[in-house]
Amino acid sequence: MQSSQKSTANDFPLYLFHQGKNFEAHKFFGAHPFRRGRGQFYRFRVWAPHAKSVSVIGEFNGWNRTANPMHKISDTVWEAELPRLKQFDSYKYSIETQDGRILDKADPYAAHYERRPGTASKLFESEYVWGDREWMLEKKKHVPYKSPMNIYEVNISSWKHNPAEKFPSYIGFAEEIIPYLKKMSYTHVEFMPLTEYPFDGSWGYQVTGYFAPTSRHGTPDDFRKMIDLFHQAGIGVILDWVPAHFPKDPMGLCEFDGTYCYEYADPLKMEHKGWGTRVFDYSKGEVCSFLISSACCWLEDFHLDGLRVDAVASMLYLDYDRQDGEWRPNIYGGHENLEAVDFLRHLNEAAFSRNPDILMIAEESTAWPMVTKPTDIGGLGFNFKWNMGWMNDMLSYISLDPIYRAFNHDKLTFSFFYCFSENYILPISHDEIVYGKCSMLEKMSGQTEEEKFASYRAFLGYMMAHPGKKLLFMGQEFAQKKEWNYETQLDWELLEQPAHKQMEQFSQDLNKFYLDNAALWQDDDSWQGFSWISHDDYQQSVIAFRRIDDDGNEIIAICNFCPVQRNDYKIGVPKEGRYQVVFNTDAAVYGGSGVTEKKFQTLPIAMHGFEQCISLTLAPLSVLYLKYSPVKKRAPRKSAAAKASPAKSAAVKPKKTTVKKTAGTARKRKAAPGSNRRAGQLFHYVTHSKEIFEFILGGIS
Repeated sequence: MQSSQKSTANDFPLYLFHQGKNFEAHKFFGAHPFRRGRGQFYRFRVWAPHAKSVSVIGEFNGWNRTANPMHKISDTVWEAELPRLKQFDSYKYSIETQDGRILDKADPYAAHYERRPGTASKLFESEYVWGDREWMLEKKKHVPYKSPMNIYEVNISSWKHNPAEKFPSYIGFAEEIIPYLKKMSYTHVEFMPLTEYPFDGSWGYQVTGYFAPTSRHGTPDDFRKMIDLFHQAGIGVILDWVPAHFPKDPMGLCEFDGTYCYEYADPLKMEHKGWGTRVFDYSKGEVCSFLISSACCWLEDFHLDGLRVDAVASMLYLDYDRQDGEWRPNIYGGHENLEAVDFLRHLNEAAFSRNPDILMIAEESTAWPMVTKPTDIGGLGFNFKWNMGWMNDMLSYISLDPIYRAFNHDKLTFSFFYCFSENYILPISHDEIVYGKCSMLEKMSGQTEEEKFASYRAFLGYMMAHPGKKLLFMGQEFAQKKEWNYETQLDWELLEQPAHKQMEQFSQDLNKFYLDNAALWQDDDSWQGFSWISHDDYQQSVIAFRRIDDDGNEIIAICNFCPVQRNDYKIGVPKEGRYQVVFNTDAAVYGGSGVTEKKFQTLPIAMHGFEQCISLTLAPLSVLYLKYSPVKKRAPRKSAAAKASPAKSAAVKPKKTTVKKTAGTARKRKAAPGSNRRAGQLFHYVTHSKEIFEFILGGIS
């Protein structure tokens, strides 16, 4: 068939598309309504470079491929204009391959899809009117690096179940979860993939619709309404986005026109065999335009605040999950996928040039350098990266029997020595609590449930004080016991049990304390905001450090990861005077022992590089936050003469003093009965040899 150039208006967008620089390809391709005279039409465009013929089929023509053939507007792009169609009509492209096969494919650029198990695309043109102008304007003033970020990762289908529906609606979900997120002081919600996908068990990570929210939960405008509701409540929205691979479902991108269209043709680059998926060919400009347009669509058309880019490591390395002989080196003999590197840089350049205030978050699990550095100095151009090293080290450490933690102290401290090399998010995600990995509570070492809860509170206290933004998967805030299952809701009934209710209260208070105290987040990306006090007390599994904000306000974190009470434990502090506990993971209100003192006066003993120290009781498996409490000077007494001359005194206006409330200060609570008991209430263990036990407890008075 001959190419028929009807209009030069197509030339420029097609040129950009082939160059990998059309970042609005979804507005050119796909199905879009237009008017001609008094008639309403839909224009269909699809890239099928090796097809012999292409037709539009749908319920409007009885799925007859001869009824509405498409014609070429370039050597590789097909077009058709159809009248009398309406919103939500189902359609596909019927593609005749060069070898005579007929493939019925969903539209790669479709805005909407049939609900599974249906696989057809659906006509959809948004009519949504946004109500989040205030949020969008405020976001432009927002500097994410200097702001708190406490992310709640969620799977819509399994957060809570409504017996009346298989899948919760976008709008209903938002209306139910927003009050909870506000109560719990989360700043952002991060959704596991909601781009259209055919198989429930993929959790959305095998995408067929890169421009369409899954129809499981409603229409694209229902999705927009959900985002709008979050924004109106002051909550940011992040979406998991998957540009690394796609499934082999017959209606999808796999061998789209009978050839290797979207994927690599090279068998050593084509597949991720472990996942059973195809790998995008990043050397093709058309593929790059497709993917970057998808990212821009979600950020702009759907007002998302950020994308978490999935499986970046699998894109960067040619030998990812491949044995010797299953991959081919690049032109320099290395294992880096140079095409994918270029794509990621172009992706971030495009996204930030159009949307400077967004989040582009890399799930990158290796030591690839400068992931969050600008592209013009050799970085990949993301602005945040998941700290997978910290996550792996800490989950390994916290699962150890405390008797062995002394020998693994580096797992506790190593992350502090590289935590400013990138802009990090500390993640405890869905990946860590599925398939036998168990919940966070069950990962905790402990002889009793009481010990497990204490360990978990200590872990979260340490995590919140560690440099880096925070992410926690749903259910872990109240200590979900079972591993995550996408087919069932969270165990909300656990909140009827005191220990889990106390855990939820602990998470609520800890999250609020984090938001209220800039020292814990203002300088997450700089040594300016962090200083060690003690990192080498491996025998007792204790560390202490300072977090500092731009005004010099400090929080001192002291972490005891051994189930042994430390009496008269001394640490150096920077200022002489009084310190007070402002948060205690072992507080009685959270189910702890409550043995730690509330206030401390410095002692004139030099320690840890300071001229003074404090002595305190460290509860077993606990984290303390301390603040310096300057002594308030008393106002001078008025003289008798001043008292006798009120008129004269009134002539001089006293300077107004504003006392700033210290946010997050620990509330005064009555001690629980027996909270001062010692040995009978302390954690203990008796299962190990006397020699090892004495080594761990060496130096304890």
